[in-house]
Amino acid sequence: MTFAGSVDTNVLVRYLVKDDEHQSAIVAKAFEGIFRRAESLLVPVTVMLEFEWVLRSRYKFPKTEVIRAMSALLDTWELEFESEWAIEQALVNYEEGGADFAEYLHLALARKQHALPFFTFDVKASKASGARLLI
Repeated sequence: MTFAGSVDTNVLVRYLVKDDEHQSAIVAKAFEGIFRRAESLLVPVTVMLEFEWVLRSRYKFPKTEVIRAMSALLDTWELEFESEWAIEQALVNYEEGGADFAEYLHLALARKQHALPFFTFDVKASKASGARLLI
């Protein structure tokens, strides 16, 4: 796998939301050139964590739209995601559960490291398999 580089949250937001015409055009042109060369871009797991937060808090996307947007990015073959398995698991749990995406992502990463239980004060997150409420 040849990486042309990696991307920040604001680049993915422009790519998806297209709310800034100038920046969106720059992203589209850059991605087109990278993808034409059959190269990929790395998306760090922290970028996906922030991406979910930005869509939900700044753009007021409902949970279903956040999940749809993140799933669409995961299906983009030109993008490679750090800890993709954890992001996918977190999205499934987020769709079905009541806690925040971030909590499910933390839990998936902890599970992979065999570092359970995941201790939390978050009541909703504590209901997830592998989590334990501290009281």
